[in-house]
Amino acid sequence: MPQGKPAVVPQDGLTTRQRRNRPLLAVHTGEMKGKSTAAFGMALRAWNQGWSIGVFQFVKSAKWRVGEEAAFRALGKLHDDTGEGGPVEWHKMGEGWSWTRKQGSDEDHAANAREGWAEIKRRLAAEAHDFYVLDEFSYLLKWGWLEVDDVVSTLASRPGHQHVVITGRYAPPELIEAADLVTEMTKVKHPMDAGQKGQRGIEW
Repeated sequence: MPQGKPAVVPQDGLTTRQRRNRPLLAVHTGEMKGKSTAAFGMALRAWNQGWSIGVFQFVKSAKWRVGEEAAFRALGKLHDDTGEGGPVEWHKMGEGWSWTRKQGSDEDHAANAREGWAEIKRRLAAEAHDFYVLDEFSYLLKWGWLEVDDVVSTLASRPGHQHVVITGRYAPPELIEAADLVTEMTKVKHPMDAGQKGQRGIEW
């Protein structure tokens, strides 16, 4: 896309404005770090547009206060206090319908994952948010806790103007096919290759 111009203009009956502003399904997958980071960067842009942000974090520890969570909760409070930006909701394991590997059986985790997906489906049907981050969501499909066909059909038929970004390794081919934007993070170098562990301000 030289200078931001598409190489081909499809004959889909849409105007340039309609095509430019259609809701997108994005998938960030691959083995390298940065999938969630990129999704939250997109969410920052969405917040700046005044859009309602819904973050649903499925895998990371309930006790791990990631930097993005603290930042988005602060942005949500800023919106509540001043009206700047958009409203923010952040849901993670241990809150409501989330799950944790530290307690319960695999079936418990699968049941809670299905409950979480059911809540997201309700919100999509109600057009509750403008921008969704389903963080580490692809693992639920990899582990067979959710039906890929149900997820893909629900996302493909979502009403209104709702953008969805899904992160995580092992995104199934059906999800990749359905997505409008797919990025695969591949490793060239990583500090862990030299024996360095994650550090504050970089990994969290």
